[in-house]
Amino acid sequence: MKPFRIDIPQSDLDDLRQRLARTRWARQLPGGGWSRGVPLDYLKELAGYWADGFDWRAQEAKLNAFPQFATEIGGQTIHFLHVRSPEPGALPLIMTHSWPNSVAEFMNVIGPLTDPRAHGLDPSIAFHVVAPSLPGFAFSPFPPPPTSEPATSPEPATPPGPAISPEPTASPEPVAERAWSVERVARTWAELMARLGYERYGAHGNDAGALVTPRLAVADSGRVVGSHITAGLGIPTDFSELTEQEAAELAPLAQLMAGGSGYGPYLANRPQTLAYGFSDSPVAQLAYLVERFHEFDGWPGEELDRDLVLTNASLYWLTDTGGSSSWTYYDGAAGLPIDQKLVPTGVSHGGSALFRRIAERGNDIVHWGGNESSSHMVAMASPESLVGDLRLFFSMVR
Repeated sequence: MKPFRIDIPQSDLDDLRQRLARTRWARQLPGGGWSRGVPLDYLKELAGYWADGFDWRAQEAKLNAFPQFATEIGGQTIHFLHVRSPEPGALPLIMTHSWPNSVAEFMNVIGPLTDPRAHGLDPSIAFHVVAPSLPGFAFSPFPPPPTSEPATSPEPATPPGPAISPEPTASPEPVAERAWSVERVARTWAELMARLGYERYGAHGNDAGALVTPRLAVADSGRVVGSHITAGLGIPTDFSELTEQEAAELAPLAQLMAGGSGYGPYLANRPQTLAYGFSDSPVAQLAYLVERFHEFDGWPGEELDRDLVLTNASLYWLTDTGGSSSWTYYDGAAGLPIDQKLVPTGVSHGGSALFRRIAERGNDIVHWGGNESSSHMVAMASPESLVGDLRLFFSMVR
């Protein structure tokens, strides 16, 4: 494992500003508002702030205030924050960020989780936080593609390792050519925690991270003490079994799960086409991310700080990972968290009692709370709420 520090070359920041200044803006289509996509006037204003008001160096310094490292697992570079608590008996906690997001999602919760005493909280509940960048995201980029067709060969036998499902740590086939899945990420996270020497740990995830976390609980059930996610459980797949009132309650969610704006089916089928725009135009990347935040959270609004949203956009742009981060769709990893009863489950911002009732059929639900925020990106919008929920759940299972 090697220490890692973010240090974006000034030339890359200058190039970003120049590209923003040279944007060829599309005309506003008729229809108004967000009905045709991100409104022109809004995006122009936000891009202008990104170019001339947003302070990347300040955000970079905030991220660099957390100890960071990089290691290689199975031929893939994994970047992660590793913030140890000063409190004795702190519980290790691996936190998996969402899509389309990054480890910046957790910037405002790491401090209270690792050093509760400094934040006026009971120090008896504290965590050593490990927050990896998902493969293909930000500072965990996929390796460059091969220059020639790789020779095919069977994958080697499973190497020894603690409580990890079969997964080769090396292969003659380039890692970029092997599909990722939430199961593969879970095995990688289990290996990461083993390398860090953690024999017992908790796991938390949001969105894409909420898919990884229950899989990690299954892959490493002997060491994971609790699986905590934000929403995703208890969403019915068969609406015919619901009452008329319950079906009406879930109608907006059913519409979103059916495809929403259509981004999911497109990414699952033609991600390379969008990747050209993400790699060449910062405004294309920004518009795409902003539309997701609008679709998920109703942003722009008061809950999400725009500097944090632009930090996320900057990480995607400066690392050129807008396209590769979409593997959660084109490799079939998007969907709903799995049910599992091997490890106790806690759900934050999971919705009404109806969701809990459905979730309890396949999960050992010991906690269901934290509904103070309606945001999908809870750690960004309501960090105090998430911190409180994590502390409560893991005090129950540790």
